[in-house]
Amino acid sequence: MKEQNQKTEINIEIRPMKFEDIDSVDEINKLSFSNPWSRESFEKELTSNKIARYFVAVHNEKVVGFVGLWLIFQEAQITTIAVHPDYRGRKIGDRLMDFVIDYCLKNQVRNIILEVRVSNTIAQNLYYKKGFQKIGVRKWYYKDGEDALVMVKKFFL
Repeated sequence: MKEQNQKTEINIEIRPMKFEDIDSVDEINKLSFSNPWSRESFEKELTSNKIARYFVAVHNEKVVGFVGLWLIFQEAQITTIAVHPDYRGRKIGDRLMDFVIDYCLKNQVRNIILEVRVSNTIAQNLYYKKGFQKIGVRKWYYKDGEDALVMVKKFFL
């Protein structure tokens, strides 16, 4: 029997982000981060950054999560990932990470790198579960002075 507060998994589709998704992504971004990206940053990523790849998780035609990465030769940098607070605990972040890993494998990426707040143990646990390892710390990485763990997932292609 499931615990009462446990949320059930929902069906999502993961697809490339479109310009029309920016309002929803911006809302999730603002609800998820203490120092969110600007709406203009997402616009620039979609329109003029040739190495950027952004994807959204959609449930019943509503954007409920997103992930962004930069592909630089055979390396990927995860720039951002977030799930709408109302949809957390439903494995959406898990599936976004699986999607990114699969996408990187198909594109002959050798390493995926990301930074994560040292206080964000929920995200760190997800990354460890997906095979990422801590390789360092960036001191005072965030605007509020918090450090970031640098994590990498290596593929042996």
